[in-house]
Amino acid sequence: MLEKQRHQLIVDLVEKARFASVNHLSAELNTSEATIRRDINKLYELNKLKKIRGGAESVSNDSGIKQRALSASTFASNHGMHGDKKRRIAEKAVSICNDGEPIIVNGGTTTFMMGEFLIKRNLSVLTNSFKLAHYIAEHGDNQITLPGGEIYRDQGIVLSSFEQDTIQYYHSNKMFMGTQGITELGVTESDPLLIRAEQKMRKQAEQLIVMADSSKIGRRGNFILCPAEQVDILITDDEADEKVLQELRDHGVEVLIA
Repeated sequence: MLEKQRHQLIVDLVEKARFASVNHLSAELNTSEATIRRDINKLYELNKLKKIRGGAESVSNDSGIKQRALSASTFASNHGMHGDKKRRIAEKAVSICNDGEPIIVNGGTTTFMMGEFLIKRNLSVLTNSFKLAHYIAEHGDNQITLPGGEIYRDQGIVLSSFEQDTIQYYHSNKMFMGTQGITELGVTESDPLLIRAEQKMRKQAEQLIVMADSSKIGRRGNFILCPAEQVDILITDDEADEKVLQELRDHGVEVLIA
């Protein structure tokens, strides 16, 4: 990630939360704490934020209503990480789709990269990613369905707190999703609201296909979406931990290497 991009993300994160610790910014941007401290010093000199002990504070005095936040990494901070691996995984995911079939694509940076390949295919797509929906609408002719709900700008997704919405009328052969981490215990996520939305979409699909680059293999998140036995296919890259992959195969998961 370029320094200019990192600086903008730091300012955005601090302004949204009013305060952010060095540790939190380091985790969000996958950058060392030493680099974050240097960035904070530079941004302080530019009057972009206030430097305080252990972190940074917004220079804005705006106290307006803020949308409730998800405890999930932002789309922007994840988008550039492991980009080549994610693109290969996305291409592999689209390659196992059959022309004309309906699919469900959950929001995320890895699933977003499916857009490049989806626009070359004749597929009907239900997605809660407004970024993916916009990309496909701009570049392709696929039929696109979006669920109703609130827009979470930082994650680039639409989530509904209501049980009755568009999703219940859509049936799919395959659901594609990313994950915070996957182990022999199952697929994990970072926020209960995300879990609820993903489980609702999962009910409408015959197969669950998890897309996870090697950094997510063997990593555990805060909440379990489903046990490993409920995953039909895992698509990952050739740097994934083979021991964990074998444990997943032992639970009936088909592993595809992109």
